[in-house]
Amino acid sequence: MASPSVNKALKPRFKLWLATADGAGAVGDGRWELLKAVQREGSLAAATEALGISYRKAWGDLEKAEQALGFKLIEKHRGGARGGDTQLTQAGRDWVQAYGRFRVRVEEAIQEAFDSQLMLAVG
Repeated sequence: MASPSVNKALKPRFKLWLATADGAGAVGDGRWELLKAVQREGSLAAATEALGISYRKAWGDLEKAEQALGFKLIEKHRGGARGGDTQLTQAGRDWVQAYGRFRVRVEEAIQEAFDSQLMLAVG
């Protein structure tokens, strides 16, 4: 019997998040993308517009992430010529970078497992 042929264009995809002890989603790819957008855009309002999500949802998500992590991720400044801004705290910037490195490592591990277990098994 011939071995099955695998479409070599297949790539593993995944969603990554960290959960609290009770299983509630705390932080993950979505909130990481939101934090990167805040850093890039300079305000939560501009970040939510760029990502197509509501300001209220984003604010709630960031509050949940801060509570789960145990430190502030963002700081808001009201007023000024442009109406204020939102910036990542130093801890927030550090976390964004660390999560990015963590995500790369997870992606590499998944790709290696895919290549060695699935592609070789039928290739």
